[in-house]
Amino acid sequence: MTMTTITTDRNVRIDSHSFWEKVDERLGLSGLAYPVPEHANSLPYLLGGITLFGFLVLIATGVLLAQFYHPHPANAHDSVIYIITQVPFGDFIRSVHFWTANLVVVTALLHLIRVFTTASYKRPREINWLVGLGLLAVTLGFVFTGTVLKWDQEGVEALAHNREIGELLGLWGVWFTSEFSRSVPILTRLYLGHVTLLPAAFTLLIIAHIYLIKQLGISPKATVDATSGPPTKEQGSSRFTVHLRRMTGYGLLLFALVGVLALAWPAPLGQAGVPGAEVTKPPWMFLPFYPLEDVFGIRGLLVGSGVLFALLALVPFVDRSPWLSPRRRRWIVAAATLLLVVLIALAGYAWLSRPAPHLMG
Repeated sequence: MTMTTITTDRNVRIDSHSFWEKVDERLGLSGLAYPVPEHANSLPYLLGGITLFGFLVLIATGVLLAQFYHPHPANAHDSVIYIITQVPFGDFIRSVHFWTANLVVVTALLHLIRVFTTASYKRPREINWLVGLGLLAVTLGFVFTGTVLKWDQEGVEALAHNREIGELLGLWGVWFTSEFSRSVPILTRLYLGHVTLLPAAFTLLIIAHIYLIKQLGISPKATVDATSGPPTKEQGSSRFTVHLRRMTGYGLLLFALVGVLALAWPAPLGQAGVPGAEVTKPPWMFLPFYPLEDVFGIRGLLVGSGVLFALLALVPFVDRSPWLSPRRRRWIVAAATLLLVVLIALAGYAWLSRPAPHLMG
């Protein structure tokens, strides 16, 4: 009896091993076990992967929500109410989408800070830094268009900002105005941008981002004497499969947190929007630019965000020393810290201030 059991267990293990060999022969999954430095498995170096995991959740929930959303000004708000009140688990799915979007912005910003702090933008990784900034811009584009799609007061005001920015940009911004197409409402076009153009841009950029990471490798750990280039053997060696498992584990923790937030604080929805009124403030990630609107109007929002991204884009070309440690890059770390403090202060001021009219009407 015992021998039969042992033989059966051995046969099961052999069959299982043979099965995975056949799968690997066809998919080459063993190729994922390529070397990565040990520090790549720490949480700060997993933030990019966690952000990508969040996007997978956004895609899944977004596809479900799209089945019931009506992207027309006359029906959009009512269709969101229908999702909340009539679609099975609709309120929960929408809340998961909402909270995941917020946490994805958080993890993306933390990833940006980590890359800056460890100088992972330095030669030969300058292009990937720019690709990463493109991904951040697309992420914020998702948040902005998603805000409009609710078509409550916050969404209507966001669309009004969209129109005025488009008019300021002239020919370059005509797509963001009603002049681009008289037959299709701008809300419908922003919805198409949310579900087609932005995902296409994100897909191309994330492929380029991952490709460059694979080709150039994970940047060395930013020790005092570390310089740009490939990691050294002294920094340890691991496998990408280990990195992937840890990234998945943290991604599942993120999903669990999102589930708790979705149950405890469902995604908000205001009353149907009233064009011309300005009684709301933008989502938190746009708050640093709100005080600039108080002083300079819509032009302040456009110029302020443009200057911020331009400064970030210049970082690899200004900080050209080979050193990675923040101790050896004090001037640029100090400048970045000052910029971060200013942005937080502006956001805090906007959070405490009352909504003010910024649009021309």
